[in-house]
Amino acid sequence: MPSLKDLRLRITSVKSTQKITAAMKLVAGAKLRRAQEAAMAARPYTERMDRMVAAVGRAIAGSPGAPKLLAGTGSDKVHLLIVATADRGLCGGFNSTIVRQARQIIRKLESEGKTVKVMTIGRKGRDQLRRDYSRVLGIAFEDVGRRRLAFGEIDAIAVKILAMFEAGEFDVATIVYNRFKSVISQIVTTQQLIPVSLPETTDAPKAGQAMYEYEPDEEEILKALLPRNLSIQLFRALLENAASEQGARMTAMDNATRNAGEMIGKLTIVYNRSRQATITKELIEIISGAEAV
Repeated sequence: MPSLKDLRLRITSVKSTQKITAAMKLVAGAKLRRAQEAAMAARPYTERMDRMVAAVGRAIAGSPGAPKLLAGTGSDKVHLLIVATADRGLCGGFNSTIVRQARQIIRKLESEGKTVKVMTIGRKGRDQLRRDYSRVLGIAFEDVGRRRLAFGEIDAIAVKILAMFEAGEFDVATIVYNRFKSVISQIVTTQQLIPVSLPETTDAPKAGQAMYEYEPDEEEILKALLPRNLSIQLFRALLENAASEQGARMTAMDNATRNAGEMIGKLTIVYNRSRQATITKELIEIISGAEAV
C-alpha cells in the first residue's frame, strides 16, 4: 500500500494535471469560436461555387473540349489520397478517425488493383500512416495554418496538386477530413476533388425564368473556374478540419478535467483512511507501551 507521502505527491500531481487540462479547454474554446465562425462563413460561398460549377459543367459534360479537371484522364488506375489531420494530439479521436478512414480507402483501392499515393496535411496523419503505409507516402505538409489558416497558403498546396495532375502522376484525387457539426460531433468526410464530381443542383430553369448565355463560352469559363474551385474546396475542408480539431480538443480536455477531479476525490479518501489508520496504530502502540510499563 502506498505511503502517506506517496499519496500526497500523487494528489498534487493530479491537481497540476487538472489545472493544465482546464487551461487547455479554455484555450481550445477560444480558438473554436474563431474556427467555427470561419468555417460557417465559408460554407455559403463554397456551396454556391458547387452550384455554379455544376450548372456550367453539365452544359459541356461529355464534349471533346471539356477541361481535364472535369472530364478526367479517362482512367482511374492511380489515386491520390489527401489525408488532412492535425499537427498536435490531445484532441480525442479526431486524428485516429481520419486515419482509420484513410486506411480503409487504401485497402479497398489496393484490393481492386489500383495504385495509391498519399499526401498528408498535418503531422499526426503522416506519423500514423508511416507505420503501415510508408511505401505510399509522398508529400507531407506540416504546420499549415499554425497561427491562422490563410487562403494563400492553401492555394499553394492546390497549385502543387494541379502540377502533379498535369504531369500525369495521378488520375483521381480524394481528400479525407472531419466536417464540423458540433463541439461533440465531427463527421469523417471523403470528397473527390479531381475530376470534379458534379453535385446535384436545384438551379434548373423554371417557366418564365431567364436563360443565361456565357461569354466567353463554358469551356473558357471552366478552365479558369475549376482550378480556383479546387483551392476553395481544399480551403473549405481545412477550415472544417480546424473547427473540428478544436471542438474535439475542447471535449477531450473537459473529460480529462472531470476525470482528474474524480481521481483526486478517490485519492483523498484513500489518503484520509490511511492517515486515520496510521494515527490509530500509533495510539494503540502508545497505549500498549504505557500499559506494559
